[in-house]
Parts: sequence; C-alpha cells; structure tokens
Amino acid sequence: MKTKIVIGLGFGDEGKGLATDYLCRQNRRPLVIRFSGGHQAGHTVVLEDGRRHVFSSFGSGTLRGAPTYWSRFCTFYPIGFFNEWKALAALGMKPRIYVDALAPVTTPYEVYYNRALETVNAHGSCGLGFGATIERNESPYKLFVQDLFYPAVLEQKLGAIRQYYEQKSRTPPDDAIDGHIGFFKQVVQDILPLFELVQEKAFFRRLQADTLIFEGSQGVLLDMDHGFFPHVTRACTGPRNALELIRDNGLPEPDIYYISRAYLTRHGNGPLPNEGQPANVRSNPLETNQYNPWQGQLRKAPLDIDMLQYALSSCRNYYAGLREHLALTCLDQVEGPLQAVEAGVLRTYGHPAALAKAIGFPFHSLLESYSDRSAGMVETVWGVRQGVEG
Repeated sequence: MKTKIVIGLGFGDEGKGLATDYLCRQNRRPLVIRFSGGHQAGHTVVLEDGRRHVFSSFGSGTLRGAPTYWSRFCTFYPIGFFNEWKALAALGMKPRIYVDALAPVTTPYEVYYNRALETVNAHGSCGLGFGATIERNESPYKLFVQDLFYPAVLEQKLGAIRQYYEQKSRTPPDDAIDGHIGFFKQVVQDILPLFELVQEKAFFRRLQADTLIFEGSQGVLLDMDHGFFPHVTRACTGPRNALELIRDNGLPEPDIYYISRAYLTRHGNGPLPNEGQPANVRSNPLETNQYNPWQGQLRKAPLDIDMLQYALSSCRNYYAGLREHLALTCLDQVEGPLQAVEAGVLRTYGHPAALAKAIGFPFHSLLESYSDRSAGMVETVWGVRQGVEG
C-alpha cells in the first residue's frame, strides 16, 4: 500500500482537485481521504470526455470510481451532501463514500450564524457555516454524523444547538431558519442509505485499497496555525491531520504533493502579497471561483517565492525525510514569461523547473499542468520527462 498527501501552498484554489484526479489515474484501487476543511471546499475535476464536477462533499477521485473516506477532521453538511450526490448521479455516477462517525455536522443554524457574522467581520468566509461548526463542536454542543442515525438524539441536540445560538447572538433564530431545520431533518432521513457510517480504527483495519490519496482543503497560507489571523480558516490545511491518520493507523509513510498555481490567488478578504503588481495571466472563463457576496471576486497576483518557502517550511514542522513533489498548475493561463517575486523583486523564469529551483527545496519531481484536465499533466522525475497517457 502507498500513501500520498495533496497540499495547497497558497490561499486555496491551487488545483488540488486536478492533482488528486491525476494521482487516481495512476493507481488501480485508489481511495481518496478528506482530512481537513469540509463541505466548504470546492475542487474542480474535468474528465477527458468533458464531464466536469466541483467536489465539496466527496473526494476528487469520484469520477474515476475511487471511493471516499470522509474523516473526523471534516465537517459534514447533509443538505450539501444530498445536492452533490444528486449532481453526481446525473453524471451517471454511483458515488461510494465512507463517513466517519465522529465527523462534525453542519446545520442551517451554522450557515445562518456564519453569514450574519461575516457581514460584520468580513474575514473572507465563504458563508457555508464551516468555521461556526468547528467552534460549536469544540463546545459541549456537539453534533456528530453518528447522531443522525438516532432521531430522538438528533431532535434533542438540534434543540440545544438552537439555544446555543440564541445565547451567542442574544436573539432567537427567525422563523425562516426554523423552517430550514424541518427541511434539514427530512434530508437527513433521505441521505442515511447513501453512505456507510464507519469508525476510524475498524475502517483502516479492513482497508483493501492499494493507494490512499489524502486530499487537502484550501491552502497552507489559510492554516489556522500558520496563516495570517484573523483571515484564516478553522482547520489545519497542512499535512498534520493526514500524518496523524497515517501514523495512528500504522499506514506507510507518505509522499507529499505540494500544489501551486503559476500565479497567486485569494478568494476573500485578507493579505495577498504582490497584489499591487500586475499578474500576467489571462482571464479563465471556466474559473470555478466566481464572484459571491461573501468573498467577492477572485484576486490575483504574481507568485511569491518567500511565501512558497514559508508554506513549505510550515509543513516540515510535522515530518522529516519524506519525499516531496511540486505541481504547478494553470500554466496555460500565463501570458508571456513565467514570473514570481523573489526577495522583493519581480523576476522572470525561462521554465517551471527554474522557478522550482529558486524555491530551493529538493523536490523529487516537478509536475506541470497546462490544462484543466489531469490527462495533460507532465511529470519530470530527476530530469527524466514523463507523460501520462489519457
């Protein structure tokens, strides 16, 4: 068995879905494991036949037939899960997913509270209740996926959660939110047959996949410990959670795949290095992250070598001696030479390998993506160029 971890080096939107899809294509029996974030992540995959899907509640190998393990580190939103399951079914898929019994559940109360808070704080949240869910589940007012299977337990806990938010906001949730709770409870009953509830230790003991692909969420520069507070997510977006799952369950040590666009992006408020300098990239009409009222427009800037080094160094606090790979995506969107800011100066690089060398980390391989499909990804290992057939 092999293990691989996919990590974004920026503020999210780096191409983790594409990289996960690429790794799934290389293995006969892959399993994708989500280990951070939750239903608020959006990872785009496009197949060779043109089928396209943005994954939020399933792993990005689903279109390849790879099952998903949704770990206890990820929030689970029944309404979002059901909507995505139906969208995948419309693409001809029968997605297989194992959901950890201790994954925290998002309710309409978190979505309501998150959006009300974001209108005041403007931290850059996507408005889907992720951070509010984590915060509430750190209190005594917990709600786990296993609770969804017990109607009486769910009823009691939803009532307590309502009181929790009434105390936090000093105003009761309005009638519209209470109406959404009724819909939420119906959706819960609809989705219970659609996934397998598992417990972590027992699940990994019976695992039969040949490759485990740990798919991260967002990027290291949004990490709750290593990002720039308060514009961070309430998640460990580096490899820490994945390494915990690997080591606690006696799995082989992983390769780590670090993903970055050929330019820097940020969707939402907060610092974006080099934002004042023009990014020589063309507009992408198929960009997943379009304007929304919670995060605004996708912002762009040239890459920053210092920030890439900082993100990599932050991740290395949690391991030593693992094999590291670098993937540069969206290279087809670069107009003119590849550029990055190095030591405060905007520099030009003749080839992605020159940029990788400037970072100064001993990557085992460099992956280059020039399209939105993983079939077009090219990998260079120790100077030997390798393509993957479509």
